[in-house]
Amino acid sequence: MLRAMFLFAWLAGSAAAGTGCKELWFTRNLIMDRAGHCFSTPLGQALFDNADCTGVQPRLASPEAALVARIRQIEARHGCRVDTSRRWLDLPDIAFRRVLQDLPIPDELGWGCLGWTGPVTPLYSGHRGPFHAIGQVTAGDYVSFSHLPVGDWAYVQVHAPVWGPFKSAGWLYWPGPVPCAAEAG
Repeated sequence: MLRAMFLFAWLAGSAAAGTGCKELWFTRNLIMDRAGHCFSTPLGQALFDNADCTGVQPRLASPEAALVARIRQIEARHGCRVDTSRRWLDLPDIAFRRVLQDLPIPDELGWGCLGWTGPVTPLYSGHRGPFHAIGQVTAGDYVSFSHLPVGDWAYVQVHAPVWGPFKSAGWLYWPGPVPCAAEAG
């Protein structure tokens, strides 16, 4: 148990330092892509489609503008610098993020469910309807709760037991205590 807690603390720390910045960059730029931003960097062009872009300063609706401003504040506070000269971004859940309608923000105080003991539970594309199932949590899975929750909703990343290979991601609706064999973080 102590080893698992140490491993989770190490993973959470490395996520805040590296992966968190990449997640913030991707989320901010996915919002901009959906608004019609034209990307000029190799990374932006590799990850987003400029075929339907409209300019470099697209107009954002109020909720999206507020989310972009919040993300920029977090990036500035952590001194985030993503190398946009690369042509890839190593986020294991990037395919799931692309289909999300509600985008998550990393939480600096994440925790892990070490062994899901609840029923097979769907993960959704958003926390506001209409949404659809994009993944699931099954018995024994390790579930990372490393994003800011929204009410009884949490964006989660699912791994095979003992932080094995990445399996799934999405918004989990679970009011009440999360059914875990153990928790870390």
